[in-house]
Amino acid sequence: MRGVQKHFGDLHVLKDIDLEVPTGQVIIVLGPSGSGKSTLCRTINRLEPIDTGTIEVDGKELPSEGKALAALRADVGMVFQSFNLFAHKTILENVKLAPTKVRKLGKAEVDKTAKDLLERVGIANQADKYPAQLSGGQQQRVAIARALAMNPKVMLFDEPTSALDPEMVNEVLDVMTSLAKEGMTMVVVTHEMGFARKAGDRVVFMADGQIVEDTDPESFFTAPKSDRAKDFLGKILSH
Repeated sequence: MRGVQKHFGDLHVLKDIDLEVPTGQVIIVLGPSGSGKSTLCRTINRLEPIDTGTIEVDGKELPSEGKALAALRADVGMVFQSFNLFAHKTILENVKLAPTKVRKLGKAEVDKTAKDLLERVGIANQADKYPAQLSGGQQQRVAIARALAMNPKVMLFDEPTSALDPEMVNEVLDVMTSLAKEGMTMVVVTHEMGFARKAGDRVVFMADGQIVEDTDPESFFTAPKSDRAKDFLGKILSH
């Protein structure tokens, strides 16, 4: 991302954002509510268009629309707060849909990959159920498997555990931690400080639409440089 600006009407939500994420890095985006974290995440696959600046994924600039944008989105997996699964399709069908329709892969290959991914996220035994029959944590793991089914170059997570009951949070974070260890390039907007510290290669701290700090997790949590970060950590870590 280079010089990225984004307004919602009079509200300046991203101010001159410069960010580079090397292949295989796990970037954790932290910050108070309204700091621009989710918007930053959503601009990377153009769910939110930007006003000015450039965004490149794997050396290619984001197309504004059409088939080229669809092709690029196929390389950028996205996991949302709310799981966005198709309610009328089984878990297995949810995971198989995009590789079949977008990647145009063969039926046998898609079927095997989908089952392997459900195994990987620990819910192979739920394949024939529908989303409503699963817990929130299980549904979010399906959403991760569905994104992985496209074999993406980068995975975006927009507060993937914030809609979950506390006891379900760890089962989703465990899957994300294993992805991080396997070298998946990830941008994760989260409030889970333990995960940020354990699985992140870098912490990007945002406030008022700007990147205030960009450092390794240990430095950020033990010796934040900015007053904004100190204030933020003071509020969060005191509970």
